[in-house]
Parts: sequence; structure tokens; C-alpha cells
Amino acid sequence: MAKLSTELQHYFLGDPHGLTAHETAAAEAATPGDDVTLEEILALAGERTFGFLFVMLSLPSALPIPAPGYSIPFGIVMGLLAFQLLKGSEQPWLPEKWRHKGFDREKVKSFIKGGLPWLKRIEAISRPRLTGVCTSPLGRLIIGIAILLMSACMMIPIPGTNTLPAIGIFVTGFGLLDDDGAISLAGLTICAMALGLVSSIFILGAEVVDRGKDAIKEAIF
Repeated sequence: MAKLSTELQHYFLGDPHGLTAHETAAAEAATPGDDVTLEEILALAGERTFGFLFVMLSLPSALPIPAPGYSIPFGIVMGLLAFQLLKGSEQPWLPEKWRHKGFDREKVKSFIKGGLPWLKRIEAISRPRLTGVCTSPLGRLIIGIAILLMSACMMIPIPGTNTLPAIGIFVTGFGLLDDDGAISLAGLTICAMALGLVSSIFILGAEVVDRGKDAIKEAIF
């Protein structure tokens, strides 16, 4: 199977001819017009299911560029998927109405383009290892709980509660994608950091946390 970055680049940014089998299925699932639907993303995922979906749906909020309007709906979808994961489901399920929800194709292309360097860096070190973290019932339970919490954080309408949780989901999901337990453990560490950050924002207030970030940056740089 081709690398995720290669397939996304080919499907969204490259020549539409010569698609793979599941890319062809995704193209057939596409609705008329310029929108990318969840149905199309599900078809593009092929057999990779949960990991692929977590990577794709967290990407807009994980990038250091504004992505208004994506954190809440994608957070809801990822929360549902995480709940299914911790229940032990092998295949994701989404309500039929959600499957046909559309997102502007040009914006999706811009997110894919912005996320490709990230994907390629992770792909360079990714390989199946510590697979029990990703495949065992306990491992998937822990990952499901972590992603469920991060999805909830993404839906909080407070500055600073979107990006780090989304990065945690992105990295953890990529580990699931390649059965790389080491990468998923790194993602879970980021999730723990994100939970601490969000808790600090609630306890201390966003302004205090921002001042703390500025102080750290000044001390480092």
C-alpha cells in the first residue's frame, strides 16, 4: 500500500488518472460540485479506517493556520469514532446524514498541502513496532479515551484549546494507521500535555497561560 502522503497528494493535488482501487471508490463516492464529503473520506480510507480518519479529521485544527468552522464538527465526528474504538469496534460507523456533509474542496486541498510535510516526516520514522499499543483491547481502550477527551477539548470555544489536542489526535492516529505503538505513545504524551494546558486555561484563565507561554519563549530564545 502506498504511503498516505503519496496517496493524498495524488488524489487531491495530482493527476486524477491512474487512481488506486480505493481512490477510485472515493472518487465515485464524491458528490457533484466542489465539496469533499465524509463519505468520500471513508471511501478513500479503504481498510485503514480509524487511524486514517483521525489523521484526516484532526489535520485542519493541528496545522498552525486558521481553520475556523472545522474544530467543532470534526471534533464531534472524532468523538463518535473514539467512542466506537474504545468499545472495540473494528469498523467505523457514521450516521447517513453525516456522511453527506460537505466541506469546500479547495480548503481541504490547502489543508492537505499544508499537512504533507508533517506526514512525510512521520512516515520517515514510522514502522510496525510495539504493535500491542495499537492492536490490543487495552491499548485501543486507552487511545479511544484519550482521543475522546481531545475531541471534547477541540469543541471548547476558547482560544488555545484546539491546536495541541488536534496534534495529539493527529500523532496518535498516525500510530494507529501504521501499527506503530511508539508513535501512538508519543501522541498520547501530547494528549496528556494538551489536557494539562486546557485544564490550566480553565483554572488560571487564557491570559495567564498566554503570559506563561511568552515567558517560556523569551527564556528559550
